[in-house]
Amino acid sequence: MTLKKGLQLFGLLTVLFTLIPIAAADNWWIRIFDFPHAQLTGLTLMAIGTFLVKFDLRNWRDYAFITVLIACFVYQFVKIYPYTPLANVEIADSSSAAQDEIRVFTANVYQQNTAHDKVLTAIKNEAPHLILLMETNQKWYNAVHPTLSKTYPYFITEPLENTYGMLLYSSIPLEDTAIRYQVSDRIPSMKAMATLENGAQVQLLAIHPTPPMPQHKASSSDRDKEMMLTAFEAQNTDKPVIVLGDFNDVAWSSTTSLFRSVSRLLDPRVGRGFYNTFNANSWLMRWPLDHLFVSPHFRLKKIGAGTSIGSDHFPVIATLSFEPEAKEKQKPAPPTQDEIDRANAQLGDQSMQFTLE
Repeated sequence: MTLKKGLQLFGLLTVLFTLIPIAAADNWWIRIFDFPHAQLTGLTLMAIGTFLVKFDLRNWRDYAFITVLIACFVYQFVKIYPYTPLANVEIADSSSAAQDEIRVFTANVYQQNTAHDKVLTAIKNEAPHLILLMETNQKWYNAVHPTLSKTYPYFITEPLENTYGMLLYSSIPLEDTAIRYQVSDRIPSMKAMATLENGAQVQLLAIHPTPPMPQHKASSSDRDKEMMLTAFEAQNTDKPVIVLGDFNDVAWSSTTSLFRSVSRLLDPRVGRGFYNTFNANSWLMRWPLDHLFVSPHFRLKKIGAGTSIGSDHFPVIATLSFEPEAKEKQKPAPPTQDEIDRANAQLGDQSMQFTLE
């Protein structure tokens, strides 16, 4: 094989990897290509650069090929562009007059991880008001509950041995707490109403849907369904909303983008950065699986990915300011009828269908 043929094959692979996730299918081997868009963007740029080494100015096929590669690069970059500092932020920075803050710490601790003290130390250092720990089984509960329950008297616990256990702790009073199994009798989610110091109530929703992987679920249908149920629930409440958890989906995927539109929630990463949380064990193959979405009542003081806690995920740490008087300045557009239709299609069950209000 000649060098040019090898470069063309390399370029064709980047084109293929770009086109695969465009397919409207929920098979795991298709949806998995939603994840590495940042890596594919770099790979496509590399394909363009290397192909130029053997570019023939007199060959129209080379012009056609480089045009396709550039189109793929543009498509890839457009997908991740909102999560770069080049884009405008979706949530404004906190104002100097803001007084009511909520510090959030959420982490997939990795069920087999035994570094319980690392998690407790990270929580102590950050001093959050709200903590969500996922992949927590009985061992994790036994290791962290005695310590956390002293400082965080409000909690919801559902330790499980199937990597979908959840522990939610809060120093802010919680009411109307519930553990729900919305899509599967193996996958819990949590719901609570938090009451801030000023008396305002905030609807909390925590989810950890199953990923589209053959050892979990061969399609993304369950994940997508739980995300859409959560989106519609967030849209249909008149309270401020915080949704958090490991979505097993990246910020720029079609499903998470649809979630944002339907829920009318805001992503604090937009205009700021990726804040990749998985895989903590690989510096190259990382993407943002752990999410925090809020209603326009909030502004952002700080967000970041935490340091290693022995898990394959980094924590997400954020400080929000409650500024409802400024919500109209960052209120998102309502979802379109097409988006509502697509979300309903992911729900499947006709009894769960929603309409545009």
